[in-house]
Amino acid sequence: NQKVKAVLEIGMKPILCIGEKLEEREGGKTLEVLATQIKGGLADLSKEEAVKVIVAYEPVWAIGTGKTATPEMAQETHKEVRNVLAEMFGKEVADKMIIQYGGSMKPENAKDLLSQEDIDGGLVGGASLKADSFFEIIKAGN
Repeated sequence: NQKVKAVLEIGMKPILCIGEKLEEREGGKTLEVLATQIKGGLADLSKEEAVKVIVAYEPVWAIGTGKTATPEMAQETHKEVRNVLAEMFGKEVADKMIIQYGGSMKPENAKDLLSQEDIDGGLVGGASLKADSFFEIIKAGN
């Protein structure tokens, strides 16, 4: 987590990207993999530092494939991520932390994903390359 600390030290907000591979999801290891990544990425941070970190859940199996988790799958995973954060820093800090979804968010699924309780925003990749698509995603978040 040297990169996270370095970004915090210069007053910027780091984005900690976490995610599992398809075989890890299918093997029922999603939570284990994500918890390990979160604990490693946020180790030794104070509550004051942790609340400044944005966590982006980016399922590796969805990046650039056009595949995406259903809104319900994404919400379930985001809730588990928030639970891990609560174990580390307390519920109050975890509830203030921003958790974004980054698995092939596009205009067709943005509204359903962004309406989920624990999805605080999107880490948009390919869909941001076309202004019209990106604008539709932005509108879905409002």
